[in-house]
Amino acid sequence: MTETPEPEMEDDTDPGRDYARVAQAIDFIRARASGQPRLSEIANAVNLSEWRLQKLFSRWAGVSPKRFLQCLTVARARERLRQSDDVLSASLDAGLSGPGRLHDLFVTLEAVSPGEFKQGGKALNIRYGFHDTPLGLCGIAATDRGICRLEFLEKGATNPFRERLQEAWPEARREQASDATAAIVERVFLRKSGECASFHTLVRGTNFQVQVWRALLRIPPGRVVSYGRLAEWIGAPRAQRAVGAAVGNNPVAFLIPCHRVLRSNGELGGYRWGETRKAACLVREDADQTEGL
Repeated sequence: MTETPEPEMEDDTDPGRDYARVAQAIDFIRARASGQPRLSEIANAVNLSEWRLQKLFSRWAGVSPKRFLQCLTVARARERLRQSDDVLSASLDAGLSGPGRLHDLFVTLEAVSPGEFKQGGKALNIRYGFHDTPLGLCGIAATDRGICRLEFLEKGATNPFRERLQEAWPEARREQASDATAAIVERVFLRKSGECASFHTLVRGTNFQVQVWRALLRIPPGRVVSYGRLAEWIGAPRAQRAVGAAVGNNPVAFLIPCHRVLRSNGELGGYRWGETRKAACLVREDADQTEGL
């Protein structure tokens, strides 16, 4: 089905500029974490003064670069895995929601029926748009039944998003409507501290993929799990590789939190939208959950 995209807007918002600088800092810090780089070294690497770097981090993550560095270390990741397992085991194994906080996102997932799967979204109207977020440029698509796609994109990579959207929902009517999707993005990424928000997602996948995506929704912010533990939760302890593939095929980034899955040794373990962005997601959540401690 044909469609006419609207003109793209220039990226001139604070969230986009902040993330571009922060991403540079993350890469620098990760490459030199064992040496515990000083603030002056990080600032020099991203062409900022120490004062401006400190201010940027406070605005973007709510923590200092030193705290940011601590969040990124493998040792911290291992400790988070251990703590998360201790806290979540009973509640998750019992099929209950894990512990959350008042500002958590509440996300529900609906999978299309087998008949709808075969029809490729024939009866759906999909509106999509491209927006800057604190984690970079995103492409988002939504139906009356929920958000059906959310991806992080490199600058100028909007056409591949349209192609993937068409591949996933080939028979749907698709319309670029950034005014409509902007309100969704604001609720997802730019909420005020302490504000609650709920979202519905509509996904198209195999039964196994949907099972994995539902399990991901049981991991609250500030907690992480290993691929092996996730496989155990869905009753497929020998299917870690298949679980990893399903995690990688998650169609709704951030809301279905595949970034909360790490390797058992604490390493990031890859991310469809880049390890730098995965680290950014985890650092923001870790800082948010430990705020005031």
